[in-house]
Amino acid sequence: MERRMVKFYSKESNMLALHVIPGHFATSHSHINYYIDMSSMKSRVKEAKEAAKVLYHKNLNLPYVDTVVCMDGTEVVGGFLAECFEEGHVMSTNQHRTIYVVSPEINSNSQIIFRDNNKHMIEGKHVVLLLGSTTTGKTVRRCLECVRYYGGIVEEIASIFSVVDEVDGRKVHAIFSEEDVPDYQTYEPHECPHCARGMRIEAMVNGYGYSKL
Repeated sequence: MERRMVKFYSKESNMLALHVIPGHFATSHSHINYYIDMSSMKSRVKEAKEAAKVLYHKNLNLPYVDTVVCMDGTEVVGGFLAECFEEGHVMSTNQHRTIYVVSPEINSNSQIIFRDNNKHMIEGKHVVLLLGSTTTGKTVRRCLECVRYYGGIVEEIASIFSVVDEVDGRKVHAIFSEEDVPDYQTYEPHECPHCARGMRIEAMVNGYGYSKL
């Protein structure tokens, strides 16, 4: 499968590239015709730092940031993004004058939760939500509900790749969009043309990677 991989570079930085594999893949919410691998951006320090800079410049008007909530294994990017906010003198209401970088837990019921030792990083805090990939917006909505449940204030939504421009009236700031990946398509499972043609699903995919079937 990896032999089919092609690269699509960011218009804003030639250091950042999506590694894209065409085929038939299933996420928890949809079927897609490309698996988008962003492992290097989330794991390599130079690329993660560059991704954070690009996202930071899409969020310059934030008055406060207290916490960056990271989904899909984006903690390295989230750490650098928090550093960008601090170096840009974005204010924080945290008593220690530095930004939290935290990931929620997804329990056995697929609920997004914060344990008691982390709840203070969300309650009353100005939050930037960071994701790896946003295709249908359903995960973003669950994250928004979670942060609100714990008393947080979501200031911005950032994503490395996003198909949607906004979720619940909030703009999604992304490095890459579907315009950067020619012919990218996402389908409801019951409307998938690949399934209708009898084409087997090659892998289950999410923000952490893929598992071949």
